[in-house]
Amino acid sequence: MTVATTVLSHRLRPLMAAICLSASLCIGTGLGLGTVLMTAAAAQARGPDGIADVAEKVIDAVVNISTTQNVEAKLGEGRGVTPQLPPGSPFEEFFDDFFKNRRGGQGPRGGDSQPHKTNSLGSGFIVDPSGIVVTNNHVIADADEINVILNDGSKIRAEIVGIDKKTDLAVLKFKPPKPLVAVKFGDSDKLRLGEWVIAIGNPFSLGGTVTAGIVSARNRDIATGPYDNFIQTDAAINRGNSGGPLFNLDGEVIGVNTLIISPTGGSIGIGFAVPSKIVAGVVDQLRQFGELRRGWLGVRIQQVTDEIAESLNIKPARGALIAGVDEKGPAKPAGIEPGDVVVKFDGKDIKDPKDLQRVVADTTVGKEVDVVVIRKGEEQNKRVTLGRLEDNDKPVQAAVKPSEPTEKPVTQKALGLDLANISKDLRSRYKIKDSVKGVVITSVEGNSDAAEKRLSAGEVIVEVAQEAVSNAADIKKRVDQLKKDGKKSVLLLVANSEGELRFVALALQ
Repeated sequence: MTVATTVLSHRLRPLMAAICLSASLCIGTGLGLGTVLMTAAAAQARGPDGIADVAEKVIDAVVNISTTQNVEAKLGEGRGVTPQLPPGSPFEEFFDDFFKNRRGGQGPRGGDSQPHKTNSLGSGFIVDPSGIVVTNNHVIADADEINVILNDGSKIRAEIVGIDKKTDLAVLKFKPPKPLVAVKFGDSDKLRLGEWVIAIGNPFSLGGTVTAGIVSARNRDIATGPYDNFIQTDAAINRGNSGGPLFNLDGEVIGVNTLIISPTGGSIGIGFAVPSKIVAGVVDQLRQFGELRRGWLGVRIQQVTDEIAESLNIKPARGALIAGVDEKGPAKPAGIEPGDVVVKFDGKDIKDPKDLQRVVADTTVGKEVDVVVIRKGEEQNKRVTLGRLEDNDKPVQAAVKPSEPTEKPVTQKALGLDLANISKDLRSRYKIKDSVKGVVITSVEGNSDAAEKRLSAGEVIVEVAQEAVSNAADIKKRVDQLKKDGKKSVLLLVANSEGELRFVALALQ
């Protein structure tokens, strides 16, 4: 017994001690080691005992969100609307047969469809007893009518306080018919991997449903928006859970369940929640202003790759590389320049461009902050007064295919590129703005590092190794010198025809 006990998992030892105070007691009561181990493992699988207490404490603060949207009639469509069933529903085959095969997608009498209403259900939670509810923006988007359904079944009309599409959050308000239970936000920054969490919501319109799991990961960027910073959990989250709360074992909201990854539409244990730190800030601003007022630095940024870091003498690779500075932005008067690498903003370390995006957006408009940049291998401190970010999503213009040259320019070859001095003819051919200065790329070798980095004809090299260039011969000389100096890569500052800048590091060897 003594030997067997020494190989028990350290997690099972306290439980083992509680079940079996001594070897003699175990044997005396007829409990063998196998029975003890199975009992201990079963207890571990149930999770912490506090889940039931938390659920009982907070479930009345979790609500269902019911929305109605008026759908206009469309000529040629059927009147009937096929019910939307969960994938794998035992009724799915029956409804497919009845609505699609027998009725041909039309109403009982066929013909054109009529205007009708569609309904959807989601989740939310009360953060203020006065009737303030938090949910996902996609739960209430385009709704003509929104209702909050309390845990006791009461249904009350709600209105929108404000929405934020970038974080997919919305705040609603309604007049409570009775005193309400509200929940508080916890600190999502204190979450640990493996910590138990509880999701409560309205999956598949089943009403208040409690599921539990652990924090699988933090700071997940799944490319759904500029401020992605999701908590990943394996607590079951399904259709209808969107907008519902994710609780810690203290009954505090540490996230808003927003989306899942699933090939079937049902939970496979990969769910994502917006962290409470982000949610709390968004909710405060929506309640105060009805909109988001994010900070703005006025720069374009890009990743500091290993090659770029080597070119800039930054070890290890970190920070956000300034690729361009808005002439009317806050960074310009503060002395921030293209080529600077931001490594600290308002006292917070910046590991990558996403870090800078998030911290700038979360900083109060008009606040004066310290920004630490690395310029030519040395740290410099800049003082910036933040502006306000305006949501100006401009459509991406299609690239203009250059016309065939009327006269072949004199070129130099370097780095797998054909380079030429800017002339009136080249400006016209590639539609390069007069404000863009440098050396034009006229051709790119297909198997070169330059092609892999997506350099293309018509782009203009503005700087080589952080020094301005004005003719093709200079570029070739500088590249040859860098090779002699034993450099492995060279950093280029490249502009497109509109003058938008980016940095590209090309291998020299």
